[in-house]
Amino acid sequence: MQPFTTLTSVAAPLKVINVDTDMIIPKQYLKTIKRTGLGSALFSEMRYTEDGAENPDFVLNKPAYRKTEILVAGDNFGCGSSREHAPWALLDFGIRCVISTSFADIFYNNCFKNGILPVVVSQSDLDKLFDDAERGSNATLSVDLEKQEIRGPDGGTVTFEIDPWRKHCLLNGLDDIALTMVKDAAIGSYEQKAATSRPWL
Repeated sequence: MQPFTTLTSVAAPLKVINVDTDMIIPKQYLKTIKRTGLGSALFSEMRYTEDGAENPDFVLNKPAYRKTEILVAGDNFGCGSSREHAPWALLDFGIRCVISTSFADIFYNNCFKNGILPVVVSQSDLDKLFDDAERGSNATLSVDLEKQEIRGPDGGTVTFEIDPWRKHCLLNGLDDIALTMVKDAAIGSYEQKAATSRPWL
């Protein structure tokens, strides 16, 4: 998993509350178990018209936000079903940080396991970040995980809280597999001893 330290990007404003995982990645795209290739389907029902053309009114189709890595979104982001394809699609598109006032628990947990930083802020701070994001390519946000702060284009700062263990894992790029591999020597030693003491297994 790619470590998350600091991230500077134009932020895309998605002023929609209760964005569920089916809106993030509709059910017809859940047949794959690959983590790649889902970026083109991200928010597909809002990004594309019925004939498959891009919806020019959707934020991620606007020139300033096509390469955004930060999404500023409304309350209760990621609600609905527990599909892990939702963070996969965000990450494949290029989004590594989502900022909102609240997240659904399962989506929130899945973000950390996939290298995405979900940041919870107050409504007043979210409103400020929406104002910054709506300025498009004229403004960028900088998210500093070590300092736990978001810096705006005019020098303003928003601080956020995060669980220390999750912070450690993101800073060091440790997903569940990497956390297991950190103990590789101890696991190998145990297996060797087990094979010697219980050769019939």
